Amino acid sequence: MRLTLRYGSRTAEYDVHESARLTAKLRIHVEPGGIFTVEAPVGTPEDKIRAGVQKRARWILDHLDRFEDYRRHALARDYSSGETHFYLGRRYKLKIHTDSAAARSVRLVAGRLEVTGPTGDADDVRLALQRWYRQRARVYFSSRTAQLAADLPWVKATPPIKLLKMNRYWGSCSPGGALTLNPALIKAPAHCVEYVLLHELCHLAEHNHSPRFYALLDRHMPGWEQAKHELDAISEMLLVA
Repeated sequence: MRLTLRYGSRTAEYDVHESARLTAKLRIHVEPGGIFTVEAPVGTPEDKIRAGVQKRARWILDHLDRFEDYRRHALARDYSSGETHFYLGRRYKLKIHTDSAAARSVRLVAGRLEVTGPTGDADDVRLALQRWYRQRARVYFSSRTAQLAADLPWVKATPPIKLLKMNRYWGSCSPGGALTLNPALIKAPAHCVEYVLLHELCHLAEHNHSPRFYALLDRHMPGWEQAKHELDAISEMLLVA
C-alpha cells in the first residue's frame, strides 16, 4: 500500500508493509533517495497508519533533509577552501590559510574547519585533516565508551580502544575484549556513533549476533535500528577520502 504524507506545503510518498512480528507500534524507516517506508502490524487500519506517520512528520522530513544534505556536500575531495567536511554529523566549510611561518594546524571556528600551514598543498591539507580526525576520534570515543560502559553491568572496566582505518566496517570487538574503531566514524551523527560503541560493548557479553545480543541492544538503546539504518545510508559518503 502506498500513502502520502502531507505536512505544510511538503509531501512525501511512503510504502506500508505489514509485519507479523509487530504487535502494536509502527516502525518508520527513513530511506536514502527521498523516500521512507512504514512497517505496521497485520490488519492495522489505514487511518491509524496515517495518524501514526503524521505524528512523526517533522522527524521524518528532518531526516530526509539530512540525507539530501549529505548527498549534496559529500563529493570527492580536492581539499580546497569552500568544500564541506563532516564532524559528528554537522557539515563544516573548509577554510585554508597559508602562512609560511606557521606549523600545520586544524581547528573548528564558527562553523568552519580551518587549516593553517605554510602551503595550501592538497596532500598536506588532507594529511592534516586525517590526523585531526584521529585525534578527535580517540578523545571522543574513549570518553563516550567510558560513559556507556559505566551503565552496563557486564562491563567491569572500560575496554581498550584501537583506531584502524577500514573500508567496510565501523568497529569490531576482539575475543580478548578490545575495541577497534574506524576513525572516520567521528564524522557521523553522535547517535550513530553511540550505536556503534554500544554494539561493540554488547559483544563483550555476547560474542555473536544471537537473540540475546539484540535483546541487550534493545534494552540499552531502543532506537538503535534507526541509527544503524541512518549510518548505513551515509557510510559511503563519510568514507570519501
